[in-house]
This record gives sequence, structure tokens and C-alpha cells, in this order.
Amino acid sequence: MYRSLIAIVLGALAFPVLAQMTPVGVWRSIDDKTGQPKAEIRISADAGGVLTGVVEKALKPSAEPNCDLCADDRKGKPKLGMEIIRGAKKAEGKEVWEGGKILDPDNGKEYTLRLTPIEDGKKLEVRGYIAFFFRNQTWIRTQ
Repeated sequence: MYRSLIAIVLGALAFPVLAQMTPVGVWRSIDDKTGQPKAEIRISADAGGVLTGVVEKALKPSAEPNCDLCADDRKGKPKLGMEIIRGAKKAEGKEVWEGGKILDPDNGKEYTLRLTPIEDGKKLEVRGYIAFFFRNQTWIRTQ
């Protein structure tokens, strides 16, 4: 009886650790040039497991509050509240989400996306790439 109770308690304590190995949550992005926190992005998944990410909070003032350089439906829209991640899905048998797109609202460019939780889900490796050219960032989990 006590063994099963202990197993249930230990299992419940381990669950949050397992749940962290996903991009779903709130992340602090870091500015490539200054190394300072730039924004908080909330990544969520729909019922099919497809990820979206929205700029929830600006941590650094932006010279341009709108995405005037965007070329799609986001052109001219405010960066705050903007969906910058679209369509990523978990790769089969891996702790990697890919196949979606990520937008850099500062330059209006959209990149193919790969998200990889690292350091037990405390950080998120974000890779945006076009052909052989890529850019990596490491985001820090806030929630």
C-alpha cells in the first residue's frame, strides 16, 4: 500500500519535469546584438499539436512598434501581440519541433523553424534558416 502511494507521489513529482521538455510555455528571447532580454513569447499548441508563438511582452523598446517590413498579413501590424511562430510540429521520435516558420518582426524576414528544448526544458534552442544559412538563438523559459 505504502509503496504504491510512494510511487504515485514520485510519479506526480516527475511529471512537471517531463512536461517541461516541450516548447509550450512562455520564453524570454535575447537580443543578438546586445545579449539583453528583448521580448517574452508565449508558445502554445492546438489540439493537433501544431505550435504558434505570440509576442506577449516587449522587454526592450523598439524603434518601430509595427512590422512595416513584413510581407504577409502581418504587414503594418503591431509587433506586440503578433504571431511570430506558425505551423511547427513535433518530429516523430525526437524532442524537436520543426516544419513551421518564424518571423523576425524587426526585419520582416520569415525563416524555416526548428525548436529544441535543452537543459531539461529550461532553455529553448531556436533555429531559423533559409537553405544553408541559419541563425540560432537560445530562449529562456519564464513559465
